[in-house]
Amino acid sequence: MAKKKKDARQSIILECTEQKGTGVPGISRYTTQKNKKNTPKRLELKKYNPYLRRVTLHREIK
Repeated sequence: MAKKKKDARQSIILECTEQKGTGVPGISRYTTQKNKKNTPKRLELKKYNPYLRRVTLHREIK
C-alpha cells in the first residue's frame, strides 16, 4: 500500500460580511473545508444568514 501524503484540506470558518454594518445582534458563521493547494486565497461563498433572513456573502476568516 502507498503511504499517505500530508493532508492538503483544512477546516475554515466563513463569516457574514453584510451583518457588521447593521444593528442586528448575532453572528452568522459556517464551517467548511477547502484544499489549500488549489485555492490559496480566501474563500467567498453566498450562504443563508438566519439573522437577516436572506442570502449574503460570507468570507473566510483567520
